[in-house]
Amino acid sequence: MKTLFVSYRVTDLERSLAFYAALGYVELGMVDTGDGSRLVILKFPGEPEASLELVHRPVGGRVDVGSGFDHLAIQVDALAATLERLTDAGLEPGPVQLPGGPRGPKTSWLTDPDGYRIELVEWPPGHPDGITAADFS
Repeated sequence: MKTLFVSYRVTDLERSLAFYAALGYVELGMVDTGDGSRLVILKFPGEPEASLELVHRPVGGRVDVGSGFDHLAIQVDALAATLERLTDAGLEPGPVQLPGGPRGPKTSWLTDPDGYRIELVEWPPGHPDGITAADFS
């Protein structure tokens, strides 16, 4: 088994699409469910498959983020350059943090238009992509 993608319900689809496009996502496809609802499947350009789905159900009303979801973590190659690009696009990423100390990952936090938190992560040189069992030994 493997995780296919994360799915967020969003209040304003166009605003959310603009936010996630500024973050670097591209649209893979869209499904119109016929009742005014739409599902938009996104991925990063270097990814072979979908990694995020935005669900817009206007009849459901405003999205309440306080349902137990904590955050989405996104790996970036160069955090400083990413933060500069996001700021230039009008987004407001937080300051760089070093949660594992000076030899650990660099992180920054961002919040999407519906209040979903996003953690941007730059691994230290030589670290494999993603979190592995080695990170806990």
